[in-house]
Amino acid sequence: MALVSGVSKLLLGRAQSLSRLGAAVKYASTGSNYEFIIAETKGEKKNVGLITLNRPKALNALCYKLLKEIGYAIDDFESDDRIGAVVITGSEKAFAAGGDIKEMLPNTFSTFVKGKYVSNWDAITSCSKPVIAAVNGFVLGGGCELAMMCDIIYAGDKAKFGQPEIAIGTIPGGGGTQRLPRYIGKSKAMEMILTGVPITAQEAEKAAYETSLQEGLHFEQRTFHATFATEDQKEGMTAFIEKRPPNFSNN
Repeated sequence: MALVSGVSKLLLGRAQSLSRLGAAVKYASTGSNYEFIIAETKGEKKNVGLITLNRPKALNALCYKLLKEIGYAIDDFESDDRIGAVVITGSEKAFAAGGDIKEMLPNTFSTFVKGKYVSNWDAITSCSKPVIAAVNGFVLGGGCELAMMCDIIYAGDKAKFGQPEIAIGTIPGGGGTQRLPRYIGKSKAMEMILTGVPITAQEAEKAAYETSLQEGLHFEQRTFHATFATEDQKEGMTAFIEKRPPNFSNN
């Protein structure tokens, strides 16, 4: 299977893309023992590392431990000379519907800065082997950011990409404000981030600025952390958990 590394690309196809990918890696070995992911080798020569997000009841919401497990699995595949590429996927219903809001809600600005919440993702962007996201269903918030960290994205017809953080009183904190404009352009990225309205794989298929990516990511993370010092962040996330509309006060 020919795999492309290098500059990140957004290759959004139809559901057949996922089928072809699945057919190419149909031979599996026993998965490693993780709580929230399944890590296994695939392919006739067992030279493809497959990471499947596995929190079905939470639509693969990205909790802290799940992110750590992704990092561990990537590191294992990176150090295995037999592995030529890594694929990260979820389910037909959701690649990942976002971050774990219940886990994030109690955090404050200071706890986030000390905890380095998204630092576990570094293994994906620093991996020397091609990392492919095979996505379908919800690809929202942190899930969208996770997919954009990969070198290539293959998306099914039912994939829905979005950065809906604004609806819960915060902003993307895992690279969304920096990587999304580089994928779909500044105008569409601003529309998605400021309205929280998702787009389809087909829309994303049709669709670098003043700072470097590294500087932008640092600024984004600090701004994301700072939203946890606001009343609207607490209200937005509480409303989400309580399944009611938020009552924002702009404080």
